[in-house]
Amino acid sequence: MNKNYYKILEVDQKASNEIIEKAYKTLVKKYHPDLQNPEKQKEYEEKMKLINEAYSVLSDDYQRATYDEQLQNETISKQEYQKILEENRNLKQELMNLEQDRTNTRNHANEQYQQQYQQRYQQQYQEQINRAVNQAYQDAYVQDMKNRGYKIKYKPTLKQYKNLIIAIICVIGIFILLFQIPPIKRFFINIYEENIIIKSIVDIFINTFTTKF
Repeated sequence: MNKNYYKILEVDQKASNEIIEKAYKTLVKKYHPDLQNPEKQKEYEEKMKLINEAYSVLSDDYQRATYDEQLQNETISKQEYQKILEENRNLKQELMNLEQDRTNTRNHANEQYQQQYQQRYQQQYQEQINRAVNQAYQDAYVQDMKNRGYKIKYKPTLKQYKNLIIAIICVIGIFILLFQIPPIKRFFINIYEENIIIKSIVDIFINTFTTKF
């Protein structure tokens, strides 16, 4: 075998299929006979035949493997070649084992995650059921007490107190802002001055506030 297809395609012997294809396309654009001067078309036609032949062999995995074996037999002894093949097979097996170990580890981690997710889901689902059952019992008890003629009084929660305070502050803030508008300010002053009851209540509030602070 006198032809070195790797040299013809100007690539390394370890080049990937992508690199070989890219090199082939580059050479086709560079040496295509239709792109050359008429007097050199014959020369480049022969060159393109070699390029096509090299790409045809190296782009096919089976033909390339066969070609590589022939190339190796020409450059090294058969014993050395067999040693390299054995090392490659061992390396390939080690890589496969390593990839299998990684896959098993990922699968095991996924199983643990799924189990934890399922446990959390079941726990949350059970908590929702318990809350629904407790609420149903409470609603039934309240309804029964109402049917018996009892009045149900609920103790305000801390959240309700907070909401009430926020509402009062908002109302006071709105009142202060509206009081800055002259027509509205005169309206409230007239009510204060003309209504004795409102004037008394406001005076008591102001005197209490000023006394304490």
